Amino acid sequence: MMSLLWRKVSRALALAAVLTVLALVAASFLTAQQPAKSEKQGSAGGAAVAGTTNAEFVAAADEVLHQMSEITGLKLLTPLKKSLRSREQIRAYVINEMKEDKDEAERYAGQRSAEAFGLLPKGFDLDSFMVDLLTEQIAGLYDPKTHEFYVADWIPASDQKMVMAHELTHALQDQHFKIDNWVKAARPNDDAELARESVLEGSAMAAMVDYLLQGSGRSLQDLPDIDPSMLVGDMESTPMLKKAPPFLRDALIFPYLDGLNFSAAVVRPKGWDALSGVFAKPPISTQQIMHPALYFSFRVPPKADIPSLDKDLGSDWTRLEDNLMGEFGWKEVLKQFVGEERATPLAAGWSSDRYILFEQKKTKKLVLIARLDLNDERSTSRFFTAYCDSLVKKHEKRTAEKREDDFLAFDTPDGGVFLKCVQMSCVSLEGADRTLFDKLNSGLHWDTAAPSKATDQTTVQRRVGSGTNRSAAASAFN
Repeated sequence: MMSLLWRKVSRALALAAVLTVLALVAASFLTAQQPAKSEKQGSAGGAAVAGTTNAEFVAAADEVLHQMSEITGLKLLTPLKKSLRSREQIRAYVINEMKEDKDEAERYAGQRSAEAFGLLPKGFDLDSFMVDLLTEQIAGLYDPKTHEFYVADWIPASDQKMVMAHELTHALQDQHFKIDNWVKAARPNDDAELARESVLEGSAMAAMVDYLLQGSGRSLQDLPDIDPSMLVGDMESTPMLKKAPPFLRDALIFPYLDGLNFSAAVVRPKGWDALSGVFAKPPISTQQIMHPALYFSFRVPPKADIPSLDKDLGSDWTRLEDNLMGEFGWKEVLKQFVGEERATPLAAGWSSDRYILFEQKKTKKLVLIARLDLNDERSTSRFFTAYCDSLVKKHEKRTAEKREDDFLAFDTPDGGVFLKCVQMSCVSLEGADRTLFDKLNSGLHWDTAAPSKATDQTTVQRRVGSGTNRSAAASAFN
């Protein structure tokens, strides 16, 4: 689900969605960390963009491209197209990319999943919002489809060079690693795809840091871990980013900031040559991005199975999505309802997960099933408590509520909600009836069945096929 929101406007657009503010704040932060440069040491600065000609832009881009090649150790293999673009041209490009996106069903499914988990408001016009947001945020772009690099012509030349440092790193990586195909190779695992996106964006941020530190006698390898909050600064002051739902804002920022710290952990011990090894052996989850030590141990998450319920739902229902959330996704879900302070350690217990989203063809009602596996039983217990709180906050209108040590059930106007945890696994079902949950529970082959319903709790027992149900999900972390 996370990566699908990036794919909505194509990977090329996502490359620079938040770079403008990040670059400016990063520059301010790094300037405070390093001694002043003399004229002989050089500078990333330049004249204001007003009066900058295309020839001057090309010359500056060629200079920065050479510097980024020196920093990353990646040689330029073929000439690169470069151009300046106006805000109107960038907006037209964004709209055209969305029109050419052939995967409308996938985009729709991703948005519906986000709605089902409570991460986006119902009916949120994501297409229009992303056009406005990206028009505001894009400062530069490397498009791997056309192998072209361009920069927004309204930003100062000094800032253009920081954007160049970031985007030209992508251009060099593309010539060596074919970044578009490399990212897509993670499909259909959205969590793994977001992890690969984070490698690209984080490594480009790391290269930009080294670019800004040129002449200071220091490099990325000398710096301590970078606190993402120091780089975010007043990012929310930008109008469209400030309006973005918290999940969408976090999903846009995650590859840049968490990816930066991951890349720093890779580069710091052995230098930039070590990054080539990451392209050869990429991270397989956002957990490995958030906790680089787990990448170096290269733990492979076990597969989390969910029994097929397609036939039980019937032909009136369509399976929209079958995918993974990962630690980042479940952190966002919990953060939405119980706050970041509580969500972060719970999400860190993630071991594996899977969710399936169904939609009724006529009514567009949803049924969401999620299984989440955790590292240990203590994590399971803590997660159960937190997710019970989340579900209760999410569904204000509840009846026939039943809660035991490892089981929660209640009815809502949109259908039943169920959560059950056994040992190191939890499964949830939203938008269906007790009969379907019992089939789900039976199909998992757990040793214990869900507690029986009280005789007066018949309101939960509604037929899923009646069109009165809607779903959202559950979670498990280890």
